[in-house]
Amino acid sequence: MKRRLFLATAMAIPLALALAGPAAATDNLSVLLPPWGTLPKDMTDQFVAQANVTLDAQTLGWDDILTKIVTSSVAGTAPADATELDWSWMGRFGAANWYVPLETLIDPAIIADIPTTSIFRYNGHLLGVTYANDFRVLIYNKAQLLKANIAAAPKTPDELIAAAKAVKAAKIANYPIGLPLSATEGTSTAWYLLTKVFGGDLFDKDFKPRFTEPNSAGYKALSFEITALKEGLIDPAATGLKDVDVQELFKAGKVTFDLAGWAGNMALYGDPSKSQVANDVAAALMPSTVGKARTLGLPEAVGIPAKAGNPKAAAAFIAWLSKPENEIVLYEQLGDMPARLSVLKQLNDSGKLKDGNVLLEQAVLVEPLFEQGTPGWYPIFSTAVSTIINQAAKGQISVDKAVVDIAKAAVDAQAD
Repeated sequence: MKRRLFLATAMAIPLALALAGPAAATDNLSVLLPPWGTLPKDMTDQFVAQANVTLDAQTLGWDDILTKIVTSSVAGTAPADATELDWSWMGRFGAANWYVPLETLIDPAIIADIPTTSIFRYNGHLLGVTYANDFRVLIYNKAQLLKANIAAAPKTPDELIAAAKAVKAAKIANYPIGLPLSATEGTSTAWYLLTKVFGGDLFDKDFKPRFTEPNSAGYKALSFEITALKEGLIDPAATGLKDVDVQELFKAGKVTFDLAGWAGNMALYGDPSKSQVANDVAAALMPSTVGKARTLGLPEAVGIPAKAGNPKAAAAFIAWLSKPENEIVLYEQLGDMPARLSVLKQLNDSGKLKDGNVLLEQAVLVEPLFEQGTPGWYPIFSTAVSTIINQAAKGQISVDKAVVDIAKAAVDAQAD
């Protein structure tokens, strides 16, 4: 992929300053977010009244949003005034200069309270403000484990498999492990997470693959998934399921483990109006083969496309979304883990953060997928990863071939 130079600082700052005024009463604002960013109507009504705008809130699936942003940006148009900006898109979008720098548009106090904003910087410029502090924990149904005579959450992959087999043997859940295996991003990120569970990383410091050997963590992680599928611990239908589908299965009590569970989902799973397992859900540190409960941080932000028709209102929307009271509503109603540290502490101190001590302990151990920063070739690579894993899950290729194909996809993506 040919990288284009980002706007020079001398150009970017005057542009940002020019956008910083209040929204006009006749302004229209379009917002494009995934289902977990679909704001409750009473919230959007509040924003519309405060900002004096007409709001067009659009909801699309994560993968569909990526396609729309890329298609629109390449065509020189904006997909919306404010959009989802995932951590994984930063390298590509930053290099292409598709998003507006936000550092002079957003209160520095908000930025300072959100550590994950560092992931949304490119060439020193802030391109997005985190609204969903997505990191992964092991979420499980404690009542189902107790029925299978298992008193505690598994601490290793082997213990997890043993627990799942016990649950299945007791006919408590037909397919105890919930994991997406479709050709979608949730499948890729689950494999990345499991690679850390098995004590390794996907790449070395030079982005060379480290997952092709049978004793590597990445190989073991993929083998774990395919073996669990073959042994009937993962539903065969998982080859067509996205991560959000797995969440629905967990809420219905049909799976025991949400293995790649979003920490914020504890709020949804624990809500009796939205979940059938509200009294049974619990969180535990991610299993590990090395003792340390490693996990991934995959935050999501809102950014403003460079071609946005109403960047002023978009900046006001981002600032409004970051208010503590709004972050709390997003957590309680949508399961979006608050991005602001002060809000996380407030929730835990008030007893509103279900299994909060576990979540805060895991949050301290959050790691980025790429220590060097998300490379521009990541989206192409990750699309290939999910496609290849889906093929392996369908029995079309072996684990040996899958890891070789993924390694080739990484080399090809970097050469593009």
